[in-house]
Amino acid sequence: MTTQPLHGRARRHTADRHTSGWSVQSEEWLVVEQPLAINVDGEVIATTMCTPDDPAALALGFCIAEGMLEPDVTAGVSVDRSGPTTTVRIETGHLPGSFSARLGTVSSSCGACGTADMAAMVSGVAAVDAGRQPDEDVVAAVASNLRSQQEVFALTGGSHAAAAVTIDGQVVDIAEDVGRHNAVDKVVGHLYRSGRLPAHDLMLVISGRASFEMVQKACAAGFGTLIAVSAPSSLAVDAAQRAGLRLIGFARDDRFTAYVDPTVASSR
Repeated sequence: MTTQPLHGRARRHTADRHTSGWSVQSEEWLVVEQPLAINVDGEVIATTMCTPDDPAALALGFCIAEGMLEPDVTAGVSVDRSGPTTTVRIETGHLPGSFSARLGTVSSSCGACGTADMAAMVSGVAAVDAGRQPDEDVVAAVASNLRSQQEVFALTGGSHAAAAVTIDGQVVDIAEDVGRHNAVDKVVGHLYRSGRLPAHDLMLVISGRASFEMVQKACAAGFGTLIAVSAPSSLAVDAAQRAGLRLIGFARDDRFTAYVDPTVASSR
């Protein structure tokens, strides 16, 4: 079967389901994964594996997180799908001297792997203003709302999602991909194109865990709150504390854990 609905993000595959010694042939949905190269001012600065939808938004969000593109700078963007690897070309007219290109391929699960100087990345996480905070019932419900809008995950069980959400819980933008960092980059790219960066008035909600890179990307885009369905890492907590980012984990089933809350800390 070659049917590819949802803008090519999923396709069918014939498989055998085995249960208690019995097997049956079934048609399963697979999330589509393809290579993407990001070219900035004539230089390929990263390659990644991602779903094929909206590669331009992913590339823009990636460049913003890496400090290669400021939110108020207008960049030229083109997409070339002629080869086996989709290439997004971004023209900014300059490359910041502090940027270190990725070494090799960025995987679907770890966008920070391969970075030349991790210590410099940790110390360079942008400071943010946590700003006005949502009510507790909004925080407890946003992850469930995210799950209900994950079309690809509902079919395949093989994708992550990210969403930009208002303080009162309204979803402004949502994206799915094989990797969490790709989904976040797509959301940031969408916000960039619509002129909504820095995202001081929005929260970033992600499926899965909150790694250091999720904190880095949230801060680079100006979000004041990061909400994850699963646990944060120790480095994510440290980075959020330094940056002043409100970091929430295990936001599911009408509960959540606030690991970093600058608004509470400042009142103590």
